[in-house]
Amino acid sequence: MDKTAELKAKIERLRRKKTALLTQSRLLQDFVSLAKSSAKEQMLAAILQKTLDLTAELTKAETGSLFLLDPDGVVRDCILTRGPRQAKECLDLTGTVLKDGLAGWVMRNRRIGLITDTEKDDRWLNLPDQPYAVRSAMAVPIIRDNELLGILTLLHAHPGIFHQGTVDVMEVTAGQLGLALESAKLYAKLDEYSRALDAELEKGRQIQKEFLPRELPRLTGWDIAACFHPARQVAGDFYDGFVLPNGCLAVVIGDVCDKGVGSALFMALIRSLLRVFTGKISLSGVSISAGDRPATAEVDAEVETALGAVTSTNEYIAEEHGDQGMFATLCLGIINPQTGLLAYVNAGHLPLVIIGKSGVRAFLNATGSSVGIDSVSRYRSAIARIEPGEVLVGYTDGVTEAMSPEEVLYTKERFFSLLEKPASSAGDLIERVKTDLFSHIRHAPQSDDITMIAVHRKE
Repeated sequence: MDKTAELKAKIERLRRKKTALLTQSRLLQDFVSLAKSSAKEQMLAAILQKTLDLTAELTKAETGSLFLLDPDGVVRDCILTRGPRQAKECLDLTGTVLKDGLAGWVMRNRRIGLITDTEKDDRWLNLPDQPYAVRSAMAVPIIRDNELLGILTLLHAHPGIFHQGTVDVMEVTAGQLGLALESAKLYAKLDEYSRALDAELEKGRQIQKEFLPRELPRLTGWDIAACFHPARQVAGDFYDGFVLPNGCLAVVIGDVCDKGVGSALFMALIRSLLRVFTGKISLSGVSISAGDRPATAEVDAEVETALGAVTSTNEYIAEEHGDQGMFATLCLGIINPQTGLLAYVNAGHLPLVIIGKSGVRAFLNATGSSVGIDSVSRYRSAIARIEPGEVLVGYTDGVTEAMSPEEVLYTKERFFSLLEKPASSAGDLIERVKTDLFSHIRHAPQSDDITMIAVHRKE
Protein backbone atom coordinates (compact mmCIF):
# COMPACT_ATOMS: atom_id res chain seq x y z
CA MET A 1 0.00 0.00 0.00
CA ASP A 2 1.49 3.37 -1.01
CA LYS A 3 1.72 6.32 1.33
CA THR A 4 -1.33 8.04 -0.18
CA ALA A 5 -3.48 4.97 0.44
CA GLU A 6 -2.10 4.58 3.96
CA LEU A 7 -2.92 8.21 4.67
CA LYS A 8 -6.45 7.81 3.37
CA ALA A 9 -6.93 4.68 5.49
CA LYS A 10 -5.61 6.48 8.55
CA ILE A 11 -7.94 9.43 7.93
CA GLU A 12 -10.86 7.05 7.57
CA ARG A 13 -10.03 5.30 10.87
CA LEU A 14 -9.80 8.66 12.61
CA ARG A 15 -13.14 9.68 11.13
CA ARG A 16 -14.77 6.54 12.47
CA LYS A 17 -13.28 7.09 15.91
CA LYS A 18 -14.45 10.69 15.87
CA THR A 19 -17.97 9.54 15.00
CA ALA A 20 -17.91 6.96 17.78
CA LEU A 21 -16.66 9.49 20.32
CA LEU A 22 -19.29 11.97 19.18
CA THR A 23 -21.95 9.32 19.65
CA GLN A 24 -20.63 8.42 23.09
CA SER A 25 -20.52 12.08 24.10
CA ARG A 26 -24.06 12.73 22.88
CA LEU A 27 -25.39 9.64 24.65
CA LEU A 28 -23.62 10.59 27.87
CA GLN A 29 -25.13 14.07 27.74
CA ASP A 30 -28.55 12.49 27.26
CA PHE A 31 -28.04 10.15 30.23
CA VAL A 32 -27.04 13.05 32.49
CA SER A 33 -29.98 15.23 31.45
CA LEU A 34 -32.41 12.34 31.88
CA ALA A 35 -30.97 11.42 35.26
CA LYS A 36 -31.69 14.96 36.46
CA SER A 37 -35.28 14.80 35.29
CA SER A 38 -38.13 13.87 37.61
CA ALA A 39 -39.56 11.12 35.36
CA LYS A 40 -37.10 8.42 36.41
CA GLU A 41 -39.69 5.67 36.05
CA GLN A 42 -39.50 6.21 32.28
CA MET A 43 -35.70 6.40 32.21
CA LEU A 44 -35.12 3.22 30.19
CA ALA A 45 -37.57 4.10 27.41
CA ALA A 46 -36.24 7.68 27.22
CA ILE A 47 -32.60 6.61 26.92
CA LEU A 48 -33.41 4.05 24.22
CA GLN A 49 -35.41 6.63 22.30
CA LYS A 50 -32.45 9.03 22.44
CA THR A 51 -30.12 6.27 21.28
CA LEU A 52 -32.27 5.40 18.29
CA ASP A 53 -32.89 8.99 17.24
CA LEU A 54 -29.18 9.81 17.40
CA THR A 55 -28.30 6.79 15.25
CA ALA A 56 -30.90 7.75 12.65
CA GLU A 57 -29.44 11.25 12.59
CA LEU A 58 -25.90 9.95 12.03
CA THR A 59 -26.91 7.67 9.14
CA LYS A 60 -29.53 9.99 7.55
CA ALA A 61 -32.20 7.31 7.97
CA GLU A 62 -35.82 8.39 7.60
CA THR A 63 -37.21 5.83 10.05
CA GLY A 64 -35.88 3.14 12.30
CA SER A 65 -36.65 0.65 15.02
CA LEU A 66 -34.83 -0.75 18.00
CA PHE A 67 -35.95 -4.26 18.92
CA LEU A 68 -35.00 -5.35 22.44
CA LEU A 69 -34.45 -9.09 22.76
CA ASP A 70 -34.48 -11.43 25.72
CA PRO A 71 -31.80 -14.16 26.06
CA ASP A 72 -33.95 -16.51 23.91
CA GLY A 73 -34.15 -14.01 21.04
CA VAL A 74 -37.77 -13.07 21.70
CA VAL A 75 -38.77 -9.44 21.12
CA ARG A 76 -39.66 -8.01 24.53
CA ASP A 77 -39.98 -4.35 23.51
CA CYS A 78 -39.68 -2.05 20.54
CA ILE A 79 -38.69 1.61 20.17
CA LEU A 80 -39.54 3.66 17.07
CA THR A 81 -38.09 6.81 15.58
CA ARG A 82 -40.41 9.78 15.36
CA GLY A 83 -41.54 8.88 11.86
CA PRO A 84 -44.80 7.70 10.25
CA ARG A 85 -44.71 4.23 11.82
CA GLN A 86 -47.32 3.35 14.40
CA ALA A 87 -46.83 1.82 17.84
CA LYS A 88 -49.21 -1.01 16.84
CA GLU A 89 -46.38 -2.54 14.80
CA CYS A 90 -44.33 -2.91 17.96
CA LEU A 91 -47.21 -4.52 19.80
CA ASP A 92 -47.66 -6.98 16.94
CA LEU A 93 -43.96 -7.95 17.08
CA THR A 94 -43.66 -8.23 20.87
CA GLY A 95 -43.32 -11.87 21.89
CA THR A 96 -42.17 -13.09 18.46
CA VAL A 97 -38.79 -14.29 17.22
CA LEU A 98 -37.23 -12.46 14.29
CA LYS A 99 -36.67 -15.40 11.95
CA ASP A 100 -37.23 -13.91 8.48
CA GLY A 101 -36.14 -10.85 6.55
CA LEU A 102 -33.11 -8.70 7.21
CA ALA A 103 -33.57 -8.72 11.00
CA GLY A 104 -33.69 -12.52 11.02
CA TRP A 105 -30.52 -12.68 8.91
CA VAL A 106 -28.73 -10.37 11.36
CA MET A 107 -29.95 -12.37 14.33
CA ARG A 108 -28.52 -15.58 12.87
CA ASN A 109 -25.25 -14.10 11.61
CA ARG A 110 -24.67 -11.48 14.33
CA ARG A 111 -23.22 -8.94 11.94
CA ILE A 112 -24.48 -5.83 10.19
CA GLY A 113 -26.82 -6.43 7.30
CA LEU A 114 -26.77 -3.87 4.46
CA ILE A 115 -29.29 -3.62 1.62
CA THR A 116 -28.54 -0.87 -0.86
CA ASP A 117 -31.68 -1.65 -2.90
CA THR A 118 -34.51 -3.76 -1.50
CA GLU A 119 -35.71 -4.63 -5.02
CA LYS A 120 -32.44 -6.46 -5.68
CA ASP A 121 -31.90 -8.26 -2.37
CA ASP A 122 -33.95 -11.30 -1.35
CA ARG A 123 -33.29 -10.68 2.35
CA TRP A 124 -35.88 -7.90 2.25
CA LEU A 125 -39.54 -8.83 2.78
CA ASN A 126 -42.23 -6.45 1.53
CA LEU A 127 -45.27 -6.80 3.75
CA PRO A 128 -48.72 -6.61 2.12
CA ASP A 129 -49.94 -3.78 4.35
CA GLN A 130 -46.65 -1.90 4.62
CA PRO A 131 -47.56 1.84 4.82
CA TYR A 132 -44.28 3.21 3.47
CA ALA A 133 -41.79 2.48 0.70
CA VAL A 134 -38.34 1.15 1.58
CA ARG A 135 -35.42 0.97 -0.88
CA SER A 136 -32.44 1.25 1.52
CA ALA A 137 -32.20 -0.81 4.68
CA MET A 138 -29.62 -1.64 7.30
CA ALA A 139 -29.83 -3.73 10.47
CA VAL A 140 -27.23 -3.56 13.26
CA PRO A 141 -26.84 -6.20 16.00
CA ILE A 142 -26.36 -4.69 19.46
CA ILE A 143 -24.03 -7.05 21.32
CA ARG A 144 -22.56 -6.72 24.79
CA ASP A 145 -20.37 -9.44 26.34
CA ASN A 146 -21.41 -11.89 23.58
CA GLU A 147 -25.09 -11.34 24.39
CA LEU A 148 -27.40 -10.10 21.64
CA LEU A 149 -29.33 -7.34 23.39
CA GLY A 150 -31.21 -6.02 20.38
CA ILE A 151 -31.34 -5.22 16.70
CA LEU A 152 -31.44 -1.70 15.33
CA THR A 153 -33.01 -1.23 11.87
CA LEU A 154 -32.60 1.87 9.70
CA LEU A 155 -34.75 2.55 6.62
CA HIS A 156 -34.97 5.04 3.76
CA ALA A 157 -37.32 5.41 0.78
CA HIS A 158 -34.50 5.88 -1.75
CA PRO A 159 -31.89 3.32 -2.83
CA GLY A 160 -28.19 3.74 -2.16
CA ILE A 161 -28.59 5.85 0.98
CA PHE A 162 -26.67 3.36 3.14
CA HIS A 163 -23.30 2.13 1.90
CA GLN A 164 -20.09 0.54 3.16
CA GLY A 165 -19.04 3.81 4.78
CA THR A 166 -22.26 3.79 6.81
CA VAL A 167 -21.55 0.20 7.83
CA ASP A 168 -18.04 1.16 8.95
CA VAL A 169 -19.44 3.97 11.09
CA MET A 170 -22.07 1.71 12.63
CA GLU A 171 -19.51 -1.00 13.42
CA VAL A 172 -17.64 1.49 15.57
CA THR A 173 -20.83 2.94 17.00
CA ALA A 174 -22.48 -0.42 17.76
CA GLY A 175 -20.28 -0.93 20.82
CA GLN A 176 -21.44 2.38 22.24
CA LEU A 177 -25.04 1.41 21.56
CA GLY A 178 -24.50 -1.86 23.44
CA LEU A 179 -23.09 0.08 26.37
CA ALA A 180 -26.07 2.43 26.23
CA LEU A 181 -28.52 -0.48 26.34
CA GLU A 182 -26.68 -2.16 29.18
CA SER A 183 -26.40 1.09 31.14
CA ALA A 184 -30.10 1.79 30.64
CA LYS A 185 -31.03 -1.68 31.88
CA LEU A 186 -28.76 -1.37 34.89
CA TYR A 187 -30.13 2.08 35.70
CA ALA A 188 -33.68 0.77 35.50
CA LYS A 189 -32.78 -2.04 37.92
CA LEU A 190 -30.98 0.39 40.21
CA ASP A 191 -33.99 2.69 40.23
CA GLU A 192 -36.24 -0.29 41.00
CA TYR A 193 -33.98 -1.37 43.87
CA SER A 194 -33.82 2.23 45.10
CA ARG A 195 -37.62 2.45 45.24
CA ALA A 196 -37.78 -0.87 47.09
CA LEU A 197 -35.13 0.33 49.55
CA ASP A 198 -36.99 3.60 50.10
CA ALA A 199 -40.14 1.61 50.84
CA GLU A 200 -38.28 -0.53 53.39
CA LEU A 201 -36.69 2.53 54.99
CA GLU A 202 -40.13 4.12 55.24
CA LYS A 203 -41.30 1.02 57.11
CA GLY A 204 -38.25 1.41 59.34
CA ARG A 205 -39.13 5.05 59.96
CA GLN A 206 -42.65 4.11 60.99
CA ILE A 207 -41.33 1.37 63.30
CA GLN A 208 -38.78 3.74 64.83
CA LYS A 209 -41.55 6.24 65.58
CA GLU A 210 -43.13 3.53 67.73
CA PHE A 211 -39.98 3.47 69.88
CA LEU A 212 -40.38 7.15 70.68
CA PRO A 213 -43.10 8.11 73.16
CA ARG A 214 -46.46 8.62 71.50
CA GLU A 215 -47.17 11.31 74.05
CA LEU A 216 -45.15 12.71 76.90
CA PRO A 217 -46.31 12.42 80.53
CA ARG A 218 -48.65 15.00 82.01
CA LEU A 219 -47.89 15.80 85.64
CA THR A 220 -49.55 18.38 87.83
CA GLY A 221 -47.36 21.47 87.97
CA TRP A 222 -45.16 20.40 85.04
CA ASP A 223 -45.28 20.45 81.25
CA ILE A 224 -43.00 18.62 78.81
CA ALA A 225 -42.39 19.07 75.09
CA ALA A 226 -39.99 17.62 72.51
CA CYS A 227 -39.15 17.74 68.83
CA PHE A 228 -37.50 15.12 66.64
CA HIS A 229 -36.48 15.67 62.99
CA PRO A 230 -34.32 12.90 61.51
CA ALA A 231 -31.85 13.78 58.75
CA ARG A 232 -32.78 10.53 56.95
CA GLN A 233 -35.73 8.15 57.09
CA VAL A 234 -34.28 6.60 60.23
CA ALA A 235 -32.15 8.25 62.87
CA GLY A 236 -29.74 7.73 65.77
CA ASP A 237 -31.09 10.53 67.97
CA PHE A 238 -33.67 9.63 70.57
CA TYR A 239 -35.56 11.08 73.52
CA ASP A 240 -37.92 9.66 76.08
CA GLY A 241 -40.11 10.69 78.98
CA PHE A 242 -41.96 8.34 81.31
CA VAL A 243 -43.23 8.06 84.86
CA LEU A 244 -41.61 5.49 87.13
CA PRO A 245 -43.54 3.28 89.58
CA ASN A 246 -42.49 5.57 92.45
CA GLY A 247 -44.08 8.58 90.70
CA CYS A 248 -40.81 10.18 89.58
CA LEU A 249 -40.39 11.48 86.04
CA ALA A 250 -37.60 9.99 83.90
CA VAL A 251 -36.28 12.15 81.05
CA VAL A 252 -33.79 10.91 78.43
CA ILE A 253 -32.03 12.41 75.45
CA GLY A 254 -29.36 10.61 73.43
CA ASP A 255 -27.39 10.45 70.21
CA VAL A 256 -26.03 7.21 68.72
CA CYS A 257 -22.85 7.60 66.69
CA ASP A 258 -23.31 7.76 62.91
CA LYS A 259 -26.69 7.81 61.16
CA GLY A 260 -28.90 5.38 59.30
CA VAL A 261 -30.30 1.92 59.97
CA GLY A 262 -27.53 0.71 62.31
CA SER A 263 -27.87 3.76 64.52
CA ALA A 264 -31.64 3.42 64.56
CA LEU A 265 -31.39 -0.19 65.78
CA PHE A 266 -29.01 0.80 68.57
CA MET A 267 -31.25 3.71 69.49
CA ALA A 268 -34.19 1.31 69.91
CA LEU A 269 -32.07 -1.09 71.97
CA ILE A 270 -30.68 1.58 74.31
CA ARG A 271 -34.05 3.21 74.83
CA SER A 272 -35.56 -0.18 75.74
CA LEU A 273 -32.69 -1.03 78.11
CA LEU A 274 -33.06 2.27 79.96
CA ARG A 275 -36.74 1.57 80.51
CA VAL A 276 -35.95 -1.90 81.84
CA PHE A 277 -33.14 -0.81 84.14
CA THR A 278 -35.06 2.15 85.57
CA GLY A 279 -37.90 -0.20 86.50
CA LYS A 280 -40.40 1.32 84.08
CA ILE A 281 -40.89 -2.19 82.70
CA SER A 282 -39.71 -5.48 84.21
CA LEU A 283 -38.36 -8.58 82.50
CA SER A 284 -37.93 -11.99 84.05
CA GLY A 285 -34.35 -12.56 85.17
CA VAL A 286 -33.26 -8.92 84.81
CA SER A 287 -32.02 -7.18 87.95
CA ILE A 288 -31.13 -3.53 88.45
CA SER A 289 -27.59 -2.73 89.58
CA ALA A 290 -27.01 0.51 91.41
CA GLY A 291 -23.31 0.72 90.45
CA ASP A 292 -21.05 2.92 92.52
CA ARG A 293 -23.00 5.11 94.93
CA PRO A 294 -21.80 8.72 95.02
CA ALA A 295 -20.08 9.83 98.20
CA THR A 296 -22.70 12.34 99.25
CA ALA A 297 -25.34 12.56 101.93
CA GLU A 298 -28.02 13.24 99.29
CA VAL A 299 -28.11 9.65 98.02
CA ASP A 300 -31.72 8.63 97.47
CA ALA A 301 -33.80 6.38 95.25
CA GLU A 302 -33.63 8.78 92.31
CA VAL A 303 -29.83 8.81 92.33
CA GLU A 304 -29.64 5.04 92.62
CA THR A 305 -32.08 4.54 89.77
CA ALA A 306 -30.28 6.86 87.35
CA LEU A 307 -26.84 5.49 88.15
CA GLY A 308 -27.87 1.85 88.00
CA ALA A 309 -29.76 2.25 84.70
CA VAL A 310 -26.89 3.91 82.84
CA THR A 311 -24.25 1.57 84.31
CA SER A 312 -26.22 -1.56 83.41
CA THR A 313 -27.02 -0.28 79.92
CA ASN A 314 -23.35 0.44 79.27
CA GLU A 315 -22.29 -3.02 80.47
CA TYR A 316 -24.82 -4.76 78.24
CA ILE A 317 -24.03 -2.74 75.10
CA ALA A 318 -20.24 -3.01 75.53
CA GLU A 319 -20.25 -6.72 76.32
CA GLU A 320 -22.86 -7.90 73.82
CA HIS A 321 -22.32 -5.47 70.94
CA GLY A 322 -18.88 -3.96 71.50
CA ASP A 323 -17.54 -5.55 68.31
CA GLN A 324 -19.90 -3.34 66.27
CA GLY A 325 -18.00 -0.21 67.27
CA MET A 326 -21.24 1.58 68.10
CA PHE A 327 -21.67 3.91 71.06
CA ALA A 328 -24.05 6.59 72.24
CA THR A 329 -24.00 9.74 74.30
CA LEU A 330 -27.01 10.14 76.55
CA CYS A 331 -28.30 11.86 79.64
CA LEU A 332 -30.82 10.26 81.98
CA GLY A 333 -32.48 12.47 84.56
CA ILE A 334 -34.87 11.37 87.32
CA ILE A 335 -37.06 14.22 88.62
CA ASN A 336 -39.04 14.18 91.83
CA PRO A 337 -42.10 16.22 90.78
CA GLN A 338 -42.90 17.15 94.37
CA THR A 339 -39.54 18.70 95.24
CA GLY A 340 -37.98 19.44 91.84
CA LEU A 341 -34.95 17.35 92.81
CA LEU A 342 -33.11 16.11 89.71
CA ALA A 343 -30.67 13.17 89.89
CA TYR A 344 -28.89 12.62 86.62
CA VAL A 345 -26.11 10.75 84.83
CA ASN A 346 -24.65 12.41 81.74
CA ALA A 347 -22.82 9.80 79.67
CA GLY A 348 -20.72 11.99 77.39
CA HIS A 349 -23.67 14.01 76.11
CA LEU A 350 -23.83 17.77 75.54
CA PRO A 351 -24.59 19.53 78.84
CA LEU A 352 -28.28 19.92 79.54
CA VAL A 353 -29.15 23.39 80.80
CA ILE A 354 -31.49 24.74 83.43
CA ILE A 355 -32.96 28.06 82.37
CA GLY A 356 -33.92 30.43 85.16
CA LYS A 357 -35.49 33.88 85.13
CA SER A 358 -32.14 35.54 84.47
CA GLY A 359 -30.94 33.05 81.81
CA VAL A 360 -28.91 29.86 81.97
CA ARG A 361 -28.52 29.00 85.67
CA ALA A 362 -26.83 25.60 85.52
CA PHE A 363 -25.11 23.20 83.13
CA LEU A 364 -25.52 19.46 83.68
CA ASN A 365 -22.05 18.42 82.48
CA ALA A 366 -20.82 14.92 81.65
CA THR A 367 -20.43 12.54 84.61
CA GLY A 368 -18.97 9.67 82.59
CA SER A 369 -18.01 8.48 79.11
CA SER A 370 -20.27 7.49 76.22
CA VAL A 371 -22.29 4.30 76.60
CA GLY A 372 -20.96 1.18 74.83
CA ILE A 373 -17.25 1.96 74.61
CA ASP A 374 -15.99 -0.04 77.61
CA SER A 375 -17.93 -2.37 79.90
CA VAL A 376 -15.87 -1.28 82.94
CA SER A 377 -16.55 2.43 82.48
CA ARG A 378 -17.53 4.03 85.76
CA TYR A 379 -20.24 6.64 86.11
CA ARG A 380 -21.21 8.99 88.86
CA SER A 381 -24.51 10.69 89.45
CA ALA A 382 -25.06 14.35 90.22
CA ILE A 383 -27.81 16.36 91.85
CA ALA A 384 -29.56 19.52 90.69
CA ARG A 385 -32.89 21.13 91.37
CA ILE A 386 -35.45 22.66 89.04
CA GLU A 387 -37.09 25.60 90.79
CA PRO A 388 -40.61 26.84 90.02
CA GLY A 389 -40.63 28.76 86.71
CA GLU A 390 -37.42 27.08 85.48
CA VAL A 391 -36.96 24.89 82.40
CA LEU A 392 -34.64 21.93 81.84
CA VAL A 393 -33.53 21.72 78.17
CA GLY A 394 -31.68 18.90 76.44
CA TYR A 395 -30.58 18.86 72.80
CA THR A 396 -28.31 17.09 70.31
CA ASP A 397 -25.54 18.61 68.21
CA GLY A 398 -27.80 18.57 65.16
CA VAL A 399 -29.34 21.75 66.59
CA THR A 400 -26.27 23.93 67.11
CA GLU A 401 -24.43 22.53 64.07
CA ALA A 402 -27.30 22.94 61.61
CA MET A 403 -26.11 24.54 58.36
CA SER A 404 -27.68 27.26 56.26
CA PRO A 405 -27.51 27.08 52.43
CA GLU A 406 -24.45 29.35 52.77
CA GLU A 407 -22.84 26.74 55.09
CA VAL A 408 -23.16 28.97 58.17
CA LEU A 409 -23.60 27.16 61.50
CA TYR A 410 -26.64 27.86 63.65
CA THR A 411 -24.28 28.09 66.70
CA LYS A 412 -24.73 27.51 70.40
CA GLU A 413 -24.85 31.27 71.02
CA ARG A 414 -27.91 31.74 68.81
CA PHE A 415 -29.58 28.73 70.39
CA PHE A 416 -28.99 29.95 73.95
CA SER A 417 -30.16 33.46 73.11
CA LEU A 418 -33.58 31.99 72.27
CA LEU A 419 -33.65 29.77 75.37
CA GLU A 420 -33.07 32.73 77.67
CA LYS A 421 -36.11 34.64 76.47
CA PRO A 422 -39.17 34.09 78.71
CA ALA A 423 -41.57 31.34 77.58
CA SER A 424 -44.98 30.45 78.98
CA SER A 425 -44.50 26.69 78.51
CA ALA A 426 -42.07 24.02 77.35
CA GLY A 427 -44.04 23.74 74.10
CA ASP A 428 -43.74 27.46 73.38
CA LEU A 429 -39.98 27.32 73.98
CA ILE A 430 -39.45 24.34 71.64
CA GLU A 431 -41.64 25.92 68.96
CA ARG A 432 -39.70 29.20 69.16
CA VAL A 433 -36.39 27.41 68.61
CA LYS A 434 -37.81 25.22 65.82
CA THR A 435 -39.15 28.21 63.91
CA ASP A 436 -35.86 30.06 64.10
CA LEU A 437 -33.76 26.95 63.39
CA PHE A 438 -35.60 25.91 60.24
CA SER A 439 -35.67 29.51 59.07
CA HIS A 440 -31.87 29.32 59.28
CA ILE A 441 -31.67 25.95 57.46
CA ARG A 442 -34.20 26.92 54.77
CA HIS A 443 -33.72 24.62 51.75
CA ALA A 444 -30.28 23.31 52.75
CA PRO A 445 -30.05 19.53 53.23
CA GLN A 446 -30.28 18.55 56.89
CA SER A 447 -26.83 17.22 57.82
CA ASP A 448 -27.73 15.65 61.17
CA ASP A 449 -30.70 14.60 63.26
CA ILE A 450 -32.34 17.41 65.25
CA THR A 451 -33.73 16.57 68.68
CA MET A 452 -34.75 18.68 71.69
CA ILE A 453 -36.65 18.07 74.91
CA ALA A 454 -37.81 20.62 77.48
CA VAL A 455 -39.25 20.11 80.98
CA HIS A 456 -40.90 23.17 82.58
CA ARG A 457 -41.77 23.43 86.24
CA LYS A 458 -44.70 25.79 86.51
CA GLU A 459 -44.75 28.55 89.09
